[in-house]
Amino acid sequence: MAPEITRLVELFPLPFMQRALLGGIFTGLMGGLLGSFTILRQLSFFSDALGHSALLAISIGLLLGLNPAAVLLPFAVAFALGVTYLLERTRLWTDALLNIIYSSSLAIAIITLTFVGQYKGGLNNLLFGDILAIQPMDLALSGGLLIGTGVFLGLTLRTQMLITLHEPLAIARGVAVSAHRTAFIVLLSLAVGISIKAIGVLLVSAFVVIPACAARLLSRTFTSYVLLSASLGGLSAVVGMVVSAAMDLPSGPSIVATQLGFFLLAMVLPHSGRA
Repeated sequence: MAPEITRLVELFPLPFMQRALLGGIFTGLMGGLLGSFTILRQLSFFSDALGHSALLAISIGLLLGLNPAAVLLPFAVAFALGVTYLLERTRLWTDALLNIIYSSSLAIAIITLTFVGQYKGGLNNLLFGDILAIQPMDLALSGGLLIGTGVFLGLTLRTQMLITLHEPLAIARGVAVSAHRTAFIVLLSLAVGISIKAIGVLLVSAFVVIPACAARLLSRTFTSYVLLSASLGGLSAVVGMVVSAAMDLPSGPSIVATQLGFFLLAMVLPHSGRA
């Protein structure tokens, strides 16, 4: 038996590997589902900005002797609400505003980390992720958020589609656009915050953007686009974890590389229409 196959046979029965695989699937499905709306609303930079800004929450947690994960989710919600408020109160472009926020947050985080001793090892895992360190509580959080995201988008799909494709028409029809936008951004922030432990600050935005972009190239209707984006996110996690386990490669980068492979495949496949 080939060494790669032997390694797979030995690893996948182990509980931590099963948790990692399940966590990757949850994260991939959630990223693809939310990403399908995110890129069309031109918020693809948002997840990257939150990922980098999350270092500020992590550094504050380390400085105060708190679990960084416990600080991260409240920070993600505060970040979402703050960005929404600033977008509605200023005339700045979204990407410019997000660049200001994440650059300044990153700078303050680095300054804060200079006051924290013995943080480098843990920080390395937070930067690049450690999906093998996923615990049952992490699975419960990501699984619950995935269900909540699916229910929210399922119940408001037509409204979300209208806001995404024609916001002025949604406003004219009396849709509470601001409330829906805020709820969506909070969901996206929680998804990014929960995923950082598994994927890392530097790679988390790929889970939101790449599967959605690949699905955008292949889909002809909006519904098929959303479903394909979520499916590609989940499938990428499975394939990436298998490749990671078989070849003893880092799991997070392996999943992102798999997502890139699907995107490149979508580019060369013939497709006659888009969502």
